[in-house]
Amino acid sequence: MELLENPIRTYAWGSRTVIADLLGEPVPSPHPQAELWLGAHPAAPSTVQGRGAPRPLCELIADDPAAALGPGRDRWEGRLPFLLKVLAAEEPLSLQAHPSLEQAREGWARENAAGIAVDAPDRNYRDANHKPELLCALTDFVALVGFREPNRTVALLRALDVPQLAPHVDLLAGQPGPDGLRALFTTWITLPQSMLDSLVPALQEGAVRLLAGDPGAWEGEAKMVLDLSERYPNDAGVLAALLLNRITLKPGEGLYLPAGNLHAYLTGAGIELMANSDNVLRGGLTPKHVDVPELLRVLDFAAPPPPVRRPSPDPGTDGWQRYEVPVEEFLLRRADTTGRDKLDVPGTGARIMLCTAGEAAVEVHGSTVELPRGAAVFLAATDTGAVLTTGDAGATVFLAGDAL
Repeated sequence: MELLENPIRTYAWGSRTVIADLLGEPVPSPHPQAELWLGAHPAAPSTVQGRGAPRPLCELIADDPAAALGPGRDRWEGRLPFLLKVLAAEEPLSLQAHPSLEQAREGWARENAAGIAVDAPDRNYRDANHKPELLCALTDFVALVGFREPNRTVALLRALDVPQLAPHVDLLAGQPGPDGLRALFTTWITLPQSMLDSLVPALQEGAVRLLAGDPGAWEGEAKMVLDLSERYPNDAGVLAALLLNRITLKPGEGLYLPAGNLHAYLTGAGIELMANSDNVLRGGLTPKHVDVPELLRVLDFAAPPPPVRRPSPDPGTDGWQRYEVPVEEFLLRRADTTGRDKLDVPGTGARIMLCTAGEAAVEVHGSTVELPRGAAVFLAATDTGAVLTTGDAGATVFLAGDAL
């Protein structure tokens, strides 16, 4: 059992309050703080603080993967299979999707063979792993996720009433399925800049007209158009965003993003748990590299309902809930108590526990680590029989592990 110190990623879209407040640091922070990484990803590993000089968590695991990972050692090739984050979005993130495992392996090998440096700005695949992910909202959290049912998108586009978009609306109305979505998305994402320079302002005008009248169910989408087009003027991603479901998660609700799901987080704070990967294929709303052909290779143009997850009681445990996801690399549990309580800590492999409210402590093999708000601890597979104790006012604790 090791207390963790966790790196902060300072991307421009981050918050100056959420992560600083969680960690008990001065608010506002000097720079936007977008993500707090908890894990063993080589790009930004946590460090263990318990014994001797601090060292990366990935080194501790590599020293004795059997002790750290337990039954998943061979399955995960001696590496921690998940990455836990606190995400704080003050501004929209880029439109993006993640590859399947097969696509990631093929893309990694292809770019290696082409001699593209792993840290090159035009690199798509920075590792050979897939990146399914789960986000659990800590605040109201607004996101674009997955392609909306085509007939509803036709209704939105007609409500915006932009004459320049009429042929595009007809295209989708005449083929309201995955093929029509692919055709329209491909058309928009490959428009020459000269057309975007006139089309995006026309879309802004349509959003203003809609809001001035009776926007009905499309008020949020119209406001989104204005916000995104102001932040990313004349970006094809403003058009592409119109094809996606806009949803608002309430605190405690989760969102699961499988491979190929085009999405963008717009605003809010949440706990994010994913396979241990940094593979991102962007589709707009960003100055970063956008590889349209590669993005089209991985996108899923089906339009099922947004994959929202709500927690359910964790079988065989007392006081824990879990978010069910169809992957083995990660499983997110949470415990919410209103007073002093003792809970057995579930899981058999490597785990990371984070306290987001109140205060707690973890005891294992006669040792105790205090877990105030914002603190996190690594539990190895050999840390069996761990017990979580919450403070007098209770606590909210998240537990990340694998699903083996």
